[in-house]
Amino acid sequence: MSNARFTYVSGPDDFLADRVARKIWRDMSAEVDDDFSKEVISGHAGKVEDVEQAVNRFREATQTLGLFGGRRVIWLKGCSFLADNQTGRAEGTQQACEDLREILEKVVPEEVGVLISASPVDRRKRFPKWLEKEGEYLPAGGVDSKGNGVETLVAIAMDECEALGVTIGDAALEILLNKVNSNSRLLLEETRKMATYLGAEGGEITGELIEELVPNFGDGDFFETTEAFFSRNLKWTLDALRRHFFAGHDARPVIASLQNRNRLLIQLKALVDGGEIQASGRGIAKPGFERAAAKYSESYDGLSNKSNYNVFTQNLWYMGKLIGEGKMPPLKRLIDHQQEFIRAFGEIVERPNEQEEALRNMSIRCLA
Repeated sequence: MSNARFTYVSGPDDFLADRVARKIWRDMSAEVDDDFSKEVISGHAGKVEDVEQAVNRFREATQTLGLFGGRRVIWLKGCSFLADNQTGRAEGTQQACEDLREILEKVVPEEVGVLISASPVDRRKRFPKWLEKEGEYLPAGGVDSKGNGVETLVAIAMDECEALGVTIGDAALEILLNKVNSNSRLLLEETRKMATYLGAEGGEITGELIEELVPNFGDGDFFETTEAFFSRNLKWTLDALRRHFFAGHDARPVIASLQNRNRLLIQLKALVDGGEIQASGRGIAKPGFERAAAKYSESYDGLSNKSNYNVFTQNLWYMGKLIGEGKMPPLKRLIDHQQEFIRAFGEIVERPNEQEEALRNMSIRCLA
């Protein structure tokens, strides 16, 4: 057990941070029999006055004696005033955070158990740094997570599958992540839905089951056609196109998705062939990838944000999955694919009522 005065949970994803904090709260609450000695205080604040009220409530809660002298537990939940926003930057908020720090310094863990959860958090600020240093810090999704990192989503999906008694392969998991548009809440809900469909005996969540039961959420990557194409499986590609157009979708997002994937593969193939990066079945070696990023940084000037035009802005785990364990297509073939995508786009502009036929012909020319 930690000797810290409080437990602090934070992360870039509010759903994941709340999920981790809820587990801790259940354990903390289980140690207290008296419901009146358990208190949850909302840390959501739209203005400075809300922050001040939350801190004042927290002060009162820590100073209130438990019934019959027993231990109390308090959860300052979902603090939004630690973010880099107007409320978080306000002078009044900074003073309230100083007040909160003073309260926490006086907490006696044997008398009061304290849990603080926050998301998002500007970890450059003094108070969040202090919370991480002085408390028992539990990052939701990893200390270095930025947004819904792929590694974080993979980990929570695998944990959820294990808890539900089902399995899921890497390829199926990639399809699911793209279906839910990398949304952590949807990822868990859809995983539970498919586990329920499989029944008490469990089983495997396959790509076919995902395509059957999970809709595309938001601006998804139209992943099935892209995955089928770069698996070089012509039958699967044509079947995926049929499902795509049967649902009434347009050809342009499919071409865009294919171009995005192919653009990354061209860069990866050039780096692998040139000996700039080392790839294996376990992925891409990070040191080599970072050296190549530094070496070619000038060539990507102005493309520092995440972009398919700059392979070094992409998630390293995902780049390793794109290369895969199998042999990558020759660089010439990847360039030929890009030319075919351009040709197909021209065809759908000229014949907008024959979009499916244009993409089917493109797929046959590339994969047959």
